Amino acid sequence: MNARIAPPAPNAPNPDAITRSARTVIATEAAALAALEPRIGDDFVAACRLILGCAGRVVVSGMGKSGHVARKIAATLASTGTPAFFVHPGEASHGDLGMILPQDVVLAISYSGETDELLFILPVIKRQGIPLIAVTGRATSSLAREADVHLDGSISSEACPLGLAPTTSTTVALVLGDALAIALLEARGFTADDFARSHPAGALGRRLLLHISDVMHTGDDVPRVPPDASLTKALMEMTRKQLGMTAVVDADQRLLGVFTDGDLRRALDDEEVDLRGARVADLMTRGPKTIGAERLAAEAAQLMEKHQIHALLVVDDEQHVVGALNIHDLLRARVV
Repeated sequence: MNARIAPPAPNAPNPDAITRSARTVIATEAAALAALEPRIGDDFVAACRLILGCAGRVVVSGMGKSGHVARKIAATLASTGTPAFFVHPGEASHGDLGMILPQDVVLAISYSGETDELLFILPVIKRQGIPLIAVTGRATSSLAREADVHLDGSISSEACPLGLAPTTSTTVALVLGDALAIALLEARGFTADDFARSHPAGALGRRLLLHISDVMHTGDDVPRVPPDASLTKALMEMTRKQLGMTAVVDADQRLLGVFTDGDLRRALDDEEVDLRGARVADLMTRGPKTIGAERLAAEAAQLMEKHQIHALLVVDDEQHVVGALNIHDLLRARVV
């Protein structure tokens, strides 16, 4: 059945007006960000130094839309190596101030710099000697004057045509928070491995934290036959272990080669091969691609893709076969 598109309502907005409005918002906010870039200087460096010297956490706070931005900034800081959390300024004066300790740094966000809930808790923060970083749009505001460091988040206009909804101002505050997080990340030497440890359930965490030893088959689940095994015995071992191949090992379990579905097809195509009397050593692939158990599972995926293979044997430093895995194991682990 073809979908039926309802006719436009009598007072439906003009499509050109809709796209023009959206483009104006984007242009307005892009211009504000362009104007922000040259203002990054000594004050920004001072803010980073305060945070880097902090023995506690960064406490980020703000009301309304600034509060939503503050929550996101706290989350970004925390996931990039700077311990941080959000405190609602309204709740702070009703007990949550106990969450803020003298060794912390407070990052307060208010475009006007006159948010009552923030100003109400300032005396307590200052009395404890807690450093204060303020992000405001007015350097002469009460919050900016009380701050140890003021970051200028001023804008020429909001993207809202009524000049009422925080739009451009919250974008600028958000970008300032991102700039802080990334500058601190680089200053700390925070790595992708560090990021993965705080995101173990994410795709990056799986790629960077999961090792071959976590996904490989071991013990009796590893297909292996001696070099004098018959083709029938090798096929039975491959069928039982369901990895599409079998290792060929000597008496000490050292790898001699691998026999795969591809080797079987090549043997079937070769009229000179005596399938009844052939030993697996005569049909196997010598010098197969292998990997160590301590390597990352993502490296196995890369190796398989590069060489167009679907399974790998896992060996130790002396070429003893200790495990095996195939592409399905990596798919189950969501590495690929």
